[in-house]
Amino acid sequence: MPAPDVHDVEVERLFDASGPLGQAVGGFRPRQSQTEMAKSIAQAIAEQKTLIAEAGTGTGKTFAYLVPALLWGGKVIVSTGTKNLQDQLYLRDIPTVRKALNAPVSVALLKGRANYVCHFHLERTLQNGRLTSRDDVGYLREISRFMKTTMSGDKAELSKVPETALIWNLVTSTRDTCLGAECQYYQDCFVMKARKEAQQADVVVVNHHLFFADVALKDTGVAELLPSANTIIFDEAHQLPETATLFFGDTVSTSQVLELCRDVLAEGLSQARDGADWATVVLPVERAARDLRLAFPQDVVRLAVNQIALSSTFFPGLNKLKEELQAMIATLEALAERAETLEQCRVRAIELAAKLAGWNATRDAKASNQDAEQERVQWVEAFSSSLQLHQTPLSIAPIFSKQREGVARAWIFTSATLAVKSDFNHYTSQMGLFNEPAKTWSSPFDYEQQGLLYVPNNLPQPNSFEYTDAVIDAALPVIEAAGGRTFLLCTTIRAVNRAAERLREEFEKRKLLFPLMVQGEAGRTELLDRFRAAGNAVLIGSQSFWEGVDVRGEALSLVIIDKLPFSPPDDPVLAARIDALEKKGLNGFVHHQLPETIINLKQGAGRLIRDETDRGVLMICDPRLISKPYGKRIWQSLPPFKRTRELRTVKAFFGKESEDMPI
Repeated sequence: MPAPDVHDVEVERLFDASGPLGQAVGGFRPRQSQTEMAKSIAQAIAEQKTLIAEAGTGTGKTFAYLVPALLWGGKVIVSTGTKNLQDQLYLRDIPTVRKALNAPVSVALLKGRANYVCHFHLERTLQNGRLTSRDDVGYLREISRFMKTTMSGDKAELSKVPETALIWNLVTSTRDTCLGAECQYYQDCFVMKARKEAQQADVVVVNHHLFFADVALKDTGVAELLPSANTIIFDEAHQLPETATLFFGDTVSTSQVLELCRDVLAEGLSQARDGADWATVVLPVERAARDLRLAFPQDVVRLAVNQIALSSTFFPGLNKLKEELQAMIATLEALAERAETLEQCRVRAIELAAKLAGWNATRDAKASNQDAEQERVQWVEAFSSSLQLHQTPLSIAPIFSKQREGVARAWIFTSATLAVKSDFNHYTSQMGLFNEPAKTWSSPFDYEQQGLLYVPNNLPQPNSFEYTDAVIDAALPVIEAAGGRTFLLCTTIRAVNRAAERLREEFEKRKLLFPLMVQGEAGRTELLDRFRAAGNAVLIGSQSFWEGVDVRGEALSLVIIDKLPFSPPDDPVLAARIDALEKKGLNGFVHHQLPETIINLKQGAGRLIRDETDRGVLMICDPRLISKPYGKRIWQSLPPFKRTRELRTVKAFFGKESEDMPI
């Protein structure tokens, strides 16, 4: 392999205006930051080292990692934040770079099994017809037609059936319901085909959920890829701590128990009707699962196990569910050999029982558990019709470090938001990436000329009852001045709903003809398409619109953030992490909450300026940005916009470009 300095020369040539990218990619312009980033990645690949790479918006980080990866990366796994980004990389970015470089690499796309139609479950659903709505009947017809022509079985190819349609649950498999090599359709299985293609490809595109589900469950096909991978690249790497925490933890829910009961009843009646009174077998388990949910009368609740009251019915209810589940397992043990599907139900029941057994059934066991299980926090989460029992690691650093041991390979972590004022400590300590090189390449955008940061005067404290109304009152004149073209990013769904209600009223009262789009009224992609097409719309969204959204040009000229995105203080995992930090003599707020908030806020702020020609105002309504000592650290981590607290300055910004901005 050539020495790194040879790579430097080659990278310079490739990213030059007269190089292959300049000739093949429309609108390509050399950017020094992009070229330097590509050199650093090429060096990390050559030396099989780790690199943490923060690249400001507009750097062009995708090409900066794809060029060295496709030329020198060997077997490469690229992991992205979402399935949408995964599709974009696979369908657009990689083919563009591969063609420009004339690189002879094969590429595969690998998603989780829930994305591929399952021949077996489709056939069963067509036969038993247990459909609950007219829509499902039409959707099932579309899926059946799709199966006759598709090569991949990937549901993303079938736009006629919404991704959220419930019918997908009936025509895809899960780890629990896949028959594996016993299945009559095994040779045609789309999941197996996708995994086989990934095994043989030079570059495999996955997403973070898939990558970490594999590490935890060994069920995604990534396990077979990892041993031979030379280079692993995480794009949108700021999402990794949360995703990894999700998969390195353990969750069991009453919904899983009820689904199991439904399948046991169906398979029992179909395969061993004479073997047991199946309704009597499953009914006590169903009742115990529903009673456990009713231990918490509230609609939504999140509680650490040590916050559950001594008098709660939760602990006896959990014991009851364990007992009833064991009784159902005994029946399945006796009859499982009659059919493969019954054996599968038995295995699922045993796995659920094992997860429930990991939970402490009494207050005493729970108290003594604190010492034995210091590194995990147990907590419950109640939804309207289900209860989830979680065990979450306090830190993923030791687990992830262990995963990275062994075979030498390059690990690249890249995102626009990994550091707090060029300090990577928070991220590296979360991920266990101690003493690894970290670099920042700043954005090529001229933020001082292109944007304005506006913090309005006289807003109440964010915890006050009337806060969202005050935000809307302050936002309305700015929205008018911007001619719509606004994202209003909220930190809670409740704020989204209240803001939508108020803006509808105000737009009608003031005869403002800005189309209003609200998260939840349609899918994210559809809302964004409508927003771009309208050109003067106002879109209100919560967390899913804070990142991974790219609206260039005049359609988006104002981003309003209602309040600083601190995690809710009653979050059980956050509380446990802060407690652990404070036991080490660290300040939980300074060392955990504040950096998390800054990284999240940088993502939201990053929606505004997406191009060299974009102009706009970032309006942050939270008075703590000015009044609290930590406020300065927050705004200093944002792009270096000019700053103002005056509404007239904002209006002037939208009115004429040459207005002098007070700082």
